[in-house]
Amino acid sequence: MVGFNIALLLLVLLVVATLFAGIKQVPQGYQYTIERFGRYTKTLMPGLNLIVPFFDRVGARINMKEQVLDIPTQEVITRDNATVSVDAVAFFQVLNAAQSAYQVSDLNYAVLNLNMTNIRTVVGSMDLDELLSNRNTINEKLLHVVDEAAHPWGLKMTRIEIKDIQPPRDLVDAMGRQMKAERDKRAQVLEAEGDRNANILRAEGFKQAQILEAEGKREAAYRQAEARERLAEAEAKATLVLSEAIAKGNVQAINYFVAQKYTDALASIGTANNQKVVLMPMEASSLIGSLGGIGAIAKEVFGSSQQKK
Repeated sequence: MVGFNIALLLLVLLVVATLFAGIKQVPQGYQYTIERFGRYTKTLMPGLNLIVPFFDRVGARINMKEQVLDIPTQEVITRDNATVSVDAVAFFQVLNAAQSAYQVSDLNYAVLNLNMTNIRTVVGSMDLDELLSNRNTINEKLLHVVDEAAHPWGLKMTRIEIKDIQPPRDLVDAMGRQMKAERDKRAQVLEAEGDRNANILRAEGFKQAQILEAEGKREAAYRQAEARERLAEAEAKATLVLSEAIAKGNVQAINYFVAQKYTDALASIGTANNQKVVLMPMEASSLIGSLGGIGAIAKEVFGSSQQKK
C-alpha cells in the first residue's frame, strides 16, 4: 500500500512536470524561439503556447519592442583633415526573431559597431562646414546604410540621430573669428549701401528743390511780366486818352499830365535813401503855379459839373 502511494505521487509529479515543460507563457513584446534537439523549429508568440515536453526547449527570448542604443563618442577625421568628436543614438526594432537569434551572435554589440563604423565612413566623406550645417543629411545617409546592412539580422533601423559634433577648440575659435569677420563685412556693406541710398535721396531731394525753385521763379517772372504788361496797357490806354484830349485842344489835360509827372519826380527824389538834404529846383515855383492851375482847373471842372446838375 505504501509503495502504491509513492508510485502515484511520483506519477502526479511527473504529470505536473510534463505540463510545466509543455506549456510556455510568452509576455507581450517578446517572442521565444523553440529548438528541438538543438535545431530551430518555430517561434512562440505572446500568450500561452504548447511545446513537446523534454524534446523542445526555448532557444532565445527576443525583445520585439523598439530599442534605444547609445553610441559613444568617437573621434572622426573629416575630408578636409579636421578632427571632430561625434556621438549619436540609434533606434531599432526586431522584426524577425529567428533571424536576430541565429544570424548574429550579439545583436546589440553588432548594431553598435555597425553604427560606429558607418559614422566614421559618412562623416569622413564630408568637409567640416558641410558636416556642421547638414546634420539631417548625415542622419539620412546613416539610416539608409545601416538599415540595409542590418536587414539580414531581422531588424529594422527606425532612426539614427547625431547628438553632438565637437570640433577642436582652436578650430572653434577660428570659426568664431571668421563668423565675426563676415558679420563685420556684411555690416560695412549694409552701411555703405545705406550711405549710398541716403546720398541718392539727398541728391534727388536737392534736384527736386531746384526744379521747384526754378518753376517758382518762372511762375513769378511770368506773373511779373503779366503785371508789367497790364500796367503798360493801362499806361498806354491813359496816354491814348490823354493824347485824344490834347488833340481836341484840352489845355487842362496837358497841365494835369505835366503836374503829375513833375510831382512823381519830386516824390522819388525826396524818398531816396541816399538823400539827406533835398534841394528844390528853381522850377518849383512853376510847379506851385501849376498846382494852382490844377486847383483852378479842378474847381472849374467840379463847379461846372455842379451847375449842370
